Amino acid sequence: MLHVLEQVVGAVVVLLVIADVFLTVLYARIGAGILSVRISRATWWVFRHLARWVGQKGATVLSFCGPTILVNYLVAWTILLALGAAMIIHPHLGTSITTSSGTTPTDFVSALYAGGSSMSIVRSSDFTPQTNAFRLYFLFNSLLGASVISLTITYLMQVYNALQRRNTLAYKLYLQTGETDDATELIAGLGARGSFQCGYTSLADIAVEMTVSLEAHHFYPVLLYFRFPRPIYGVAHFTLLALDEVSLMKSALSDDELGWLKESVPVTQLWRSALLLARTEEMKSRKASAADEASPPTADDIQCWKRRYHAAVRRLRDAGVATTNDEAAGAENYVALRSQWHHHLVRAMQLLAYSVSEVDPMSQHPESSDRRPPFAERRHTFGLSRGFGDNPQ
Repeated sequence: MLHVLEQVVGAVVVLLVIADVFLTVLYARIGAGILSVRISRATWWVFRHLARWVGQKGATVLSFCGPTILVNYLVAWTILLALGAAMIIHPHLGTSITTSSGTTPTDFVSALYAGGSSMSIVRSSDFTPQTNAFRLYFLFNSLLGASVISLTITYLMQVYNALQRRNTLAYKLYLQTGETDDATELIAGLGARGSFQCGYTSLADIAVEMTVSLEAHHFYPVLLYFRFPRPIYGVAHFTLLALDEVSLMKSALSDDELGWLKESVPVTQLWRSALLLARTEEMKSRKASAADEASPPTADDIQCWKRRYHAAVRRLRDAGVATTNDEAAGAENYVALRSQWHHHLVRAMQLLAYSVSEVDPMSQHPESSDRRPPFAERRHTFGLSRGFGDNPQ
């Protein structure tokens, strides 16, 4: 009876791994994994506590979390497959499965060795099945082991390809702000000297890349745990830039001259994809759920956002961009738009251990937009403040 129970448990373990690999690698939708979701959360929990313990080097420690999660996937899958195979094989050592020389050992460690080696196409042990049932089982294990390894390698390549595209989008937006982290500068650059005819193409490209990044995070949820020391590569950072950009465009630009831009497909696409990406990252936190209500902004938040808005309007006017005539109504509109996404990003920042000042420096100095010199006079826009040879990482 115990032998039968052991084999049943082993079969359940193997099926569990197969289901997890299928849901994580092949089905590839956020939250669909069984073991992988828990492995990701547990690994992040360990790295969060370790980062707090090391203090100032915490950001560097957290940057290793994403790669470690991928390694943990592979280790967990292979160990559990070997364990499940060992539990199925163990009761039959010495009878249906024997060694080619000497007495067949019947301990569980030997069963674990036989089960692990059975998952390799190239046989590495002298354990040999003696019945047709176990010959077929050893063949199944070989195919299963090869499939898991090949799928995992393919998955790793796809994850890092998606990560490279995400980081490219993040750094692209950062450079388009003149390395200021200010969405106002991005709008001023898109509408240089009041014309958005050329900038419209760039805006459409950003919207497409944001949508690609959104879908990549749905396919590969582990991307959310790739946290780099520089906040500009964080999802919350470039998502905030995109949402703030659209919020300012919809509230600060003139309806008469630029209404066509505010109602255009790229602006709508950028808004929806960035907002969905912020909500996707927020939902990875165990403290957040779909039933959570948005926290209303405080009076201090509203005053800060209004100062931010008025400073942005002044900067855009200086750049020659047509702005709204009713600035008071525009400020109210900006507050209403920002209220739709601010709480999502705050939770996303908390999930990845970023402070608000790291992701949204404009919230600390909202008036800085209208104190900057003209775009062409800012040497750091072209990387001269750091030097061309400096590592952006």
